[in-house]
Amino acid sequence: MKASRHSKILELIEQYDIDTQVELAKMLREEGFKVTQATVSRDIRELHLTKVTVTKGRQKYTTMLNNDTEISERLIRVFKEAVVKMDYAGNMVVIKTLEGMGMAVGVALDNMQNSEILGTIAGDDTVFCVIRGSHQAADLIERLYHIIHS
Repeated sequence: MKASRHSKILELIEQYDIDTQVELAKMLREEGFKVTQATVSRDIRELHLTKVTVTKGRQKYTTMLNNDTEISERLIRVFKEAVVKMDYAGNMVVIKTLEGMGMAVGVALDNMQNSEILGTIAGDDTVFCVIRGSHQAADLIERLYHIIHS
């Protein structure tokens, strides 16, 4: 059932500009799949889907490219274009993004494989990171700003 649902998700995002989990869940239910938003969220993570901007600032889910170099370049580009500001307190870093780009920036951060990041949580326009130590938070932000301005 999961494999057929994943296949249908890939088919739907190829055919339609789906920009929310709610919209994707609705379309899956219309196709006969019994899903919750939580199931769709897990499926998106497992399929490594990300959002890209299409016309007039609207976004849609898409699959990531298979080439690691292309993925890295694309994620860095997303990071550069989507981050609005960053700040930290103690061992926590908060990254504000353009509306709807939080998850994409979270994926970019996770793929940068910064060893000092213990974990990230992404919302609509905010990414929250827990860092190993407070001294590392300032260093991380400095490196991330360097990526944005390079």
